[in-house]
Amino acid sequence: MRHLLTAAALVLASSGCGAGAGQAPDGPAVSVVTPYLANAATKDVVDKFTAIGEQRGWKVTVTDTAGDFNMLNDKIQSAAAREPSAIVLAMGDPTQLSLGLKAATDNKVPVFAIDAAQADGIAANVTSDNADLGRKSAQALLEAIGGSGEIAMFGHDPHPGVRARAAAARAEFDKAGVTVVTVKHVPVPGPVEGARKLTTDLLAVTPGLKGIWAAWDEPALGATQAITQAGRTGISVVGVDGQDFALAEIQKAGPFYATVKQDWDSVARKVADLITDQLAGKAPAQREFALPGTTVTRTT
Repeated sequence: MRHLLTAAALVLASSGCGAGAGQAPDGPAVSVVTPYLANAATKDVVDKFTAIGEQRGWKVTVTDTAGDFNMLNDKIQSAAAREPSAIVLAMGDPTQLSLGLKAATDNKVPVFAIDAAQADGIAANVTSDNADLGRKSAQALLEAIGGSGEIAMFGHDPHPGVRARAAAARAEFDKAGVTVVTVKHVPVPGPVEGARKLTTDLLAVTPGLKGIWAAWDEPALGATQAITQAGRTGISVVGVDGQDFALAEIQKAGPFYATVKQDWDSVARKVADLITDQLAGKAPAQREFALPGTTVTRTT
């Protein structure tokens, strides 16, 4: 009997079921949820954040809903029920996520946002200064077209940051007196293909088009491809994000004229630092952190 009791105690100890099993507890769990992982910039910043979190000993999980905000609400609620140390909303409009954010609040799980917006249930939002991105990208396009002519704008209203940069860009265009012939919604997933089709249709009916402003680099790439395939010249395209494929395209000296690079390294690190502070019992000093962007052209 003594041998059996000793063996049972050893099994319990090795499985971690007994008191004082001696196993180190798991690190903090952080759940990242996003509707936009198919977007290159979103994947870039999520990958950077995940790497930082894992370096700090966190267990980071990433869930994507491919543009489905109803599912995103469900995923946030599911994550909140597991009571992780924090939830990170990687882009997306928090005004559409009231059910998920309420579940997080009810479960006392702080939610930090990357490139989203301030809202009830969001402890802090870390983003680029989207008005700055909009102004700088618009100014680059105005430079490319000589300050006058007909242009088109490609955006994505479900994203609050994109809405803000589009509004700032439109203000610059209106101030300069250029004609915005159309404003088009670009789908996500599929922004490159969507923008390529939009541009192909636009070129057929707008012979005097001089420029396309795209709210991020993927639709700018799609527009560039359509312009090149159509053999059109004298049309300039600008984007926002500063992704590697955009920088490479700009250096070809083709239609893709400029982008405004977002500092995703600093955004990811800032969110990670805020979570580290939260784990130590320190709440964010403010609810919004906005970082400037950098204009990149073929000469820079």
